[in-house]
Amino acid sequence: MEAYDLKDSGVDCLGKIPEHWVKGKVKNRFFLKPSNVDKKQYDDEIPVELCNYVDVYYNDFIRNDLKFMPATATAYEIKKFSLELEDVILTKDSEDPMDIGVPSLVKEIKPNLVCGYHLTMLRKRPCHVSGSFLFWALADKAIASQFYREATGVTRWAISSRNIKNVAIAYPDLEEQKAIADYLDKACQNIDKTISLKQQQLEKLEAYRKSVIHEAVTKGLDKAVTMKDSGAEWLGEINRSWRVVKLKRILSEKLQYGANESAELEDKSLPRYIRITDFGADGKLRDNTFKSLKVSVAAPYMLKNGDILFARSGATVGKTFQFKNYQGNACFAGYLIKAAPLETKISSDFLYYFTKSIAYEEWKNLIFTQATIQNIGADKYQYLNVPLPLVNEQNEITRYLDEACEKINKTKETISKQIKTLTQYRQSLIHECVTGKKRVYQGEIH
Repeated sequence: MEAYDLKDSGVDCLGKIPEHWVKGKVKNRFFLKPSNVDKKQYDDEIPVELCNYVDVYYNDFIRNDLKFMPATATAYEIKKFSLELEDVILTKDSEDPMDIGVPSLVKEIKPNLVCGYHLTMLRKRPCHVSGSFLFWALADKAIASQFYREATGVTRWAISSRNIKNVAIAYPDLEEQKAIADYLDKACQNIDKTISLKQQQLEKLEAYRKSVIHEAVTKGLDKAVTMKDSGAEWLGEINRSWRVVKLKRILSEKLQYGANESAELEDKSLPRYIRITDFGADGKLRDNTFKSLKVSVAAPYMLKNGDILFARSGATVGKTFQFKNYQGNACFAGYLIKAAPLETKISSDFLYYFTKSIAYEEWKNLIFTQATIQNIGADKYQYLNVPLPLVNEQNEITRYLDEACEKINKTKETISKQIKTLTQYRQSLIHECVTGKKRVYQGEIH
């Protein structure tokens, strides 16, 4: 395919663009309408459906099959903020500046579907311009970087209407805009389908990993072993030769809450201050979230090799972390609870694996159904029922699980890399098309 002759756009995020393309600002071809329609319902207003922040953030396209929030609006608001085909909806404020300027394109409309608060509508002027092309241009991370750079805030970030209006875009003629938008619709749909299949593979592998762990920590390694009722419905049957004990009975000390200190220091010579946000579901500490505490403050909360940390509140309640083979000293924060396994009764590895089992998930869900908020304190964790084989059998089980989970994790890592590659290719393709570096013809299919 013959490429276009390029010229310097004068804008870093655009780079070089085709000779016949025109550089312009969003305001030259689109009206800007920041919405102020909130989620509240009033008796003296008209019932509407509200296109909200999450509808835009999680969907490239606004279609009628989305479940919109019921709300009310005045006749003036309905007239001003009702969605029209080819409108581009943008997020205009967020707790994270990187989440500002996320676009969604209106593909379908219905009566009284209104743009909600925290969003801005971009509607094309009566000129030769395509809303679909604008959507794909703003989906390009290079072009969208203009939003991040202009965002202001401390705990919540926002971008002004003036800065949105001044975002630079390069435009071809209308026919080419439509060709590019059609091409990216099809190409990205194909890429997204492949990514979705890969993500489903990851979900199946994770479910399989949990089932392998569950069977090993409740049944053991003998497939023909006789089972018995554990006495706890969520735990089910366990190996008949094992016991069920309360967590507090197999610890070397009482469960302990962490330090209620702000995370301000980043001194690598001081004990690391481990917080609930420092580790993910993979059980690994994040390098980019390092914080530390002074030795005198950290002293009562120091961690020993083999300690298990339980999250006690928030969206990650019940999540666990094993402090093992860490190079250096560390302490832990107040939203975490430390369990120090009594190694003569239970190995740290076996207890940690148990917290990754299906049974443990069932226990967490049971606790949640009995509480008004998602919170699991030491008063509940201490009564967690744990299946308990002899220590030598625990060690055999953990060696088996180390090997089995390593194989599963390697497969997951391979698939995750494939998803990353596909995602990067998708973004590269968008950038090449909306800046004219890749020439697209009418009717071309990826």
